[in-house]
Amino acid sequence: MKKSKEQKYSHQLITGISFGLTSGVITSLGMIVGIHAATASKLAVVAGIVVMAIADGLADAVGLHVVEEAEVEKGKVKHTTKEIWQTTVFTFLSVSGFILTFVVPILLFPLKTAIFIAIAWGLLLLILLNFCIAKIRNESPVKPISEHVLLALFVVIISYLAGSLIAVWFK
Repeated sequence: MKKSKEQKYSHQLITGISFGLTSGVITSLGMIVGIHAATASKLAVVAGIVVMAIADGLADAVGLHVVEEAEVEKGKVKHTTKEIWQTTVFTFLSVSGFILTFVVPILLFPLKTAIFIAIAWGLLLLILLNFCIAKIRNESPVKPISEHVLLALFVVIISYLAGSLIAVWFK
């Protein structure tokens, strides 16, 4: 029996990477833009990225661990213990790994330039992920790419406004 495109990929790996990339990118963009707007400090932004890679990576991994444990299909547990732990590990590595990629532009460029590079990098990652998922599903990538890019930009705008308000309140 020939496997379909969906079956040849591990559920645990796809879940970990797709969730990890999406969560890591959107959270990173919001945090980077918000901290920059509030402090204009390269140190604060880099520290935020590193701490977030650890804390958010672990939080998301544990969250998906619980979700996988809670999944029941026709009265039976849907995932084995091994599958649950694979999802947990893949999610942690994916979230943390993608978040840490945002340190590179911050370290290599002046902060204002690095912020725009980070936004472009994050949007590119989201576009590539959604393009790949759409291809696996044999669907047009336009809707998921548009939807997720707009959501990421919404997070960036709200985070910028929040950081700007914090800067005003604490001056």
